[in-house]
Amino acid sequence: MTTLETIRVGLGARSYDVVVGSAGLARAGELIAPLLKRARVAIVTDETVAGLHLKTLGAALDGAGIAHEAIVLPPGEQTKSFVHLEKVCRTLLAARLERGDLVIALGGGVIGDLVGLAAGLVRRGMGFVQIPTTLLAQVDSSVGGKTAINAPEGKNLIGLFHQPRLVIADIDVLATLPERELKAGYAEVVKYGLIGDAGFFDWLDGAGARLLRGDTAALTRAVATSVRAKAGVVERDETETGERALLNLGHTFGHALEAATGFSNRLLHGEGVAIGMKLAFDLSAALGACDGQVPGRVATHFARIGLPWRLADIPGARPPTDELLHHMAQDKKVEAGRLTFILAHGIGDAFIAKDVDAEAVRRVLDTAE
Repeated sequence: MTTLETIRVGLGARSYDVVVGSAGLARAGELIAPLLKRARVAIVTDETVAGLHLKTLGAALDGAGIAHEAIVLPPGEQTKSFVHLEKVCRTLLAARLERGDLVIALGGGVIGDLVGLAAGLVRRGMGFVQIPTTLLAQVDSSVGGKTAINAPEGKNLIGLFHQPRLVIADIDVLATLPERELKAGYAEVVKYGLIGDAGFFDWLDGAGARLLRGDTAALTRAVATSVRAKAGVVERDETETGERALLNLGHTFGHALEAATGFSNRLLHGEGVAIGMKLAFDLSAALGACDGQVPGRVATHFARIGLPWRLADIPGARPPTDELLHHMAQDKKVEAGRLTFILAHGIGDAFIAKDVDAEAVRRVLDTAE
């Protein structure tokens, strides 16, 4: 039997395991069964993932004697909405799922965020299990308990912290990802090197291309390293009152770019984060926080991997600076109207910068490629 690596997220009574490795989906029944008060769960997924993985999960649950029913939603960022949140909540209630039952989120970050929020709301808090099917979700959104839907005013503005009971990160399911999705997820992997682990960034500089070709050993190492890094941060700062904000490197720019492109297929989340991280290093250099050559090294790595890193890489018209600044004003890290950014002294040395001059941000955006 394939060995799964277990990484513990230590949060006292709300602690849980993240299991990483091959064949996790096929073993989901045996992994989930010990968490159940009764042998019944609901699965929430999207149409694309259902066609690829729902049968395998269903068989695993059947093998463990766990009754299950599925709620299948449309794919895409637009699903993180009030409309689909209401649908999931009301379907769970109609199915008479109890507070002690579990909901399984089978999918990428959209499904994980939406299901986590629904589970946190229904009956004032049901348990849920994350089975992330994208690289981005495995290394980032499935771990740490952030749940949310989007609003017209911005991304992830309506949500709560609700930790999962278990996360199953099956490396094998990544083989079904389109190349663009895999690369978008890679942006969140390299983030961990950029914020606090220069050695990991150096390893990715050499192994990144192999990872993106589907090398199982490289993927497993990358996912496990990323999860350990995130678990440590979450343990120290669960609700993002301090250090956890470092995990948002590139996200203030990236979320603004996503909003400006209508949360559409023009720009995937990871692509926005990649461009955002390059802009964050540009801003760091402009403010004198890091050497002026460092942003070029970040850009070179993304270019070699095949990730967008310039505003010019976004299809269609360039998002106007004023519109981007407008969206940044809605960022969750804004305090008393002042902009907060994650900047860096160098690769592997990020820090939180409060009250960043909006005109400096404007100049970086106006002069960015």
